Amino acid sequence: MALLGLLLAFAFGTSMAKHDQRRIAVVQDSNAIGDFYTCATLLKEPVRSRLQAVVRAYAQQRLKIAREPEESFDLEAALGAFQRMHEQMTVLVNQVISDGTPIAVSVTNTLNAVTSNQAARLAAIRDHLPGSVLALLFLSTIVTSVLIGRSQGFSGASDIGGVLCFVILVGFTVYVVLDLNRPDRGFVRVSQEPIERLVSSMAN
Repeated sequence: MALLGLLLAFAFGTSMAKHDQRRIAVVQDSNAIGDFYTCATLLKEPVRSRLQAVVRAYAQQRLKIAREPEESFDLEAALGAFQRMHEQMTVLVNQVISDGTPIAVSVTNTLNAVTSNQAARLAAIRDHLPGSVLALLFLSTIVTSVLIGRSQGFSGASDIGGVLCFVILVGFTVYVVLDLNRPDRGFVRVSQEPIERLVSSMAN
């Protein structure tokens, strides 16, 4: 039971840390896109409207992908679409720099932040607990439950209520760990409110 408690504490703590990392990645991604969009509004036409349209479509696509389960879309196709948008942004930024914009450094830095956060957010989404840890957690849960039942059988003093509460509590904890480990499904999801507010502000 002590070993099971340590494993549950480790798995739960690690899963919560990964969940927080995904949440922070969403905030940083939203801030980077918002900063780049703000810089785009300071540029001259016609590049301003074209760059704003690309950034707006980029944010909308980010939100759409985040709301859908991973198995419902082609991840590689989505990554390819993001890459093409990055290339469009780069071409437009290169154009305004060639035209001698006074905010060349700001535009370049915010573009770099957008592309960098794409990689960071993807890494955070793909960061799961190792399968060996989950297998060990399941094995420890089963073995502990069997040993508790065996011990009560030998002693002749069964406590059905206590065992039932133990099984329910451990089972629910394992379920939450698994739920935190799969950000694309389940009840515990990473809030997309920063991206939602950003997309809403761009539409105004």
